[in-house]
Amino acid sequence: MANSAKLKSGEVLPEFQKYLLERNLVPEKNVFFHALWAGKFFAYCRKRQISSESYVENAVGEFLEALKSDPHISDWQIRQANDAIRLYYFHYRGLKPARLPAVKSNDSIPAVIDETRRVLRLRHYSYSTERTYLQWIRRFLDYGVKTQARMHATAWEAEDFRNFISHLALKERVASSTQNQAFNAVLFFYRNILCKDVEDLGNAIRAKRGQRLPTVLSVEEVKKLLARMSGKPRLMAELLYGSGLRLMELAALRVKDIDFDANTIFVRSGKGDKDRATVLPLAVRERLRDHLTAVKELHDRDIAAGRGIVYLPDALARKYPNAGKQWAWQYVFPSATLSIDPRSGRVGRHHISDTTIQSAFRTALQSAGIGKHATVHTLRHSFATHLLMSGVNIREVQELLGHKNVETTMIYTHVLRDMAGAPKSPLDALFRPRKNGANGKEGGT
Repeated sequence: MANSAKLKSGEVLPEFQKYLLERNLVPEKNVFFHALWAGKFFAYCRKRQISSESYVENAVGEFLEALKSDPHISDWQIRQANDAIRLYYFHYRGLKPARLPAVKSNDSIPAVIDETRRVLRLRHYSYSTERTYLQWIRRFLDYGVKTQARMHATAWEAEDFRNFISHLALKERVASSTQNQAFNAVLFFYRNILCKDVEDLGNAIRAKRGQRLPTVLSVEEVKKLLARMSGKPRLMAELLYGSGLRLMELAALRVKDIDFDANTIFVRSGKGDKDRATVLPLAVRERLRDHLTAVKELHDRDIAAGRGIVYLPDALARKYPNAGKQWAWQYVFPSATLSIDPRSGRVGRHHISDTTIQSAFRTALQSAGIGKHATVHTLRHSFATHLLMSGVNIREVQELLGHKNVETTMIYTHVLRDMAGAPKSPLDALFRPRKNGANGKEGGT
């Protein structure tokens, strides 16, 4: 690893950048800036003849205070600089933190949760992921305090991690997907808050999950399902099926993401913080235009009442203070009621709740008499499978779905094979009708 004392001013630490990318510790678009902040800190230390070979709390504090005095540097940039320095020393260099938040009892857990929430938001995790991770981290901290008597964050070890994961499998008997969710949340806590690499997790008892094929509706079943829906729920269901969107991708769509001329929908910051483009079905174009006309009228009323503001991602609210009121940034499917943004605390109109379409989907599924264990996400599975059935190249389907690897998309080829090329049962051959003589009449077996 590079010796920080030999770094030149302005160097952007290529090896550190490579490390951040390989470990996926920060979003790819922020890797360069994290390395840049670390390089600026080293330059600050050299200028004041401070050793940068180890993490010095006072030096970091002075550096951050110097940044605060610069009117051109925002608060989020200062937090990014602090995270960059911590990542460099505690992950890349492998040093141990000198001071971490104490967890002396259940009453002091909120302080640790607040720090975890700050780091999650700095890394641009979605709000739903934030809530899920914090829920599991709270349970892990409660487990540590009650069963292991852990009184300080530095006391947590890899053994506690393994015990908690094993406890979920053996005592609480959670599903494999639930246990993996808890595993990822606590792993994030160890790596990013405790700054500890958890190795040798092989001793943890993990709930095993075999390969599962996704549930897929046939074309006729999709027709029956949609026929039993109407209004906005049907429009949303048609977009989920016709564009292959995830439920929260649909809910988070903004007006600017719909390109009617190119028949394209742009998904911004989807799973993995990736953007992609997918198709806008021609069958919904005009109804979607009419829907947006009604949404525009609602937005105009909100503006007149002084409430027409929407949440903006990252630092856009500070960079463009009035953008939250602009029509282009409004949600395509807004909530029917105003609410308080949990991050900014401002009153505005958020996107529609995911439970709205889920409830409508379940009702339609039952009304259509479809005896499959299907969910809203089944429409996305059906989108992919039906495209492959119609001859669309699997690479193109991969792009439309936003899958990182084609292996993920390949699961639908197994479904397609089972649907299209299933072998005939020997029972059918046993009782197959046969012809009687020259008159061509069918006879018995």
